[in-house]
Amino acid sequence: MSEQGRRSRLDTPASGRRRFPIRIDADVVGVYSERLARFLGTGRYLALQTVVVIIWISLNLFAVGLRWDPYPFILLNLAFSTQAAYAAPLILLAQNRQENRDRIALDEDRSRAAQTKADTEFLARELAAVRLAVGDTVTRDYLRKELDDLLGELKEALRSPEDAGNETRSRSRREGPDPR
Repeated sequence: MSEQGRRSRLDTPASGRRRFPIRIDADVVGVYSERLARFLGTGRYLALQTVVVIIWISLNLFAVGLRWDPYPFILLNLAFSTQAAYAAPLILLAQNRQENRDRIALDEDRSRAAQTKADTEFLARELAAVRLAVGDTVTRDYLRKELDDLLGELKEALRSPEDAGNETRSRSRREGPDPR
């Protein structure tokens, strides 16, 4: 059966048809709702709203020809109710988005802390290994003493033969005749 025949049949669901052809990006809506929620919490908004309410009430009380909302101000109450009905979900949406950002930041902080801990433990192990290795190495003072002793022994061994002979004779005089 052709594509046109399938579309016209009522017992076959439409495959490519969508109920809502308008696509709304949730992030775009979230960004604008956060901006609006931030504006609703500012002093500028409260001052602007106060000025609008004062003008509204003043015009309805004192301008006899312009009274579109008489004394109980039902229209003004309706406007506030509508504003509250839209402001509350926008504020909740902004809070949810902030909570998601906080959760992601917390997860990143946890992973960064775990990596820092692992790095610190590795460096502590390396430092301990270096301390052990340094404990087995020769220090400058020890090496200087050993070299001085070796130099003294070399000086003794390289003395002139006369001095060596004189020393042998003086030893033999002290010790007596050679028993060999």
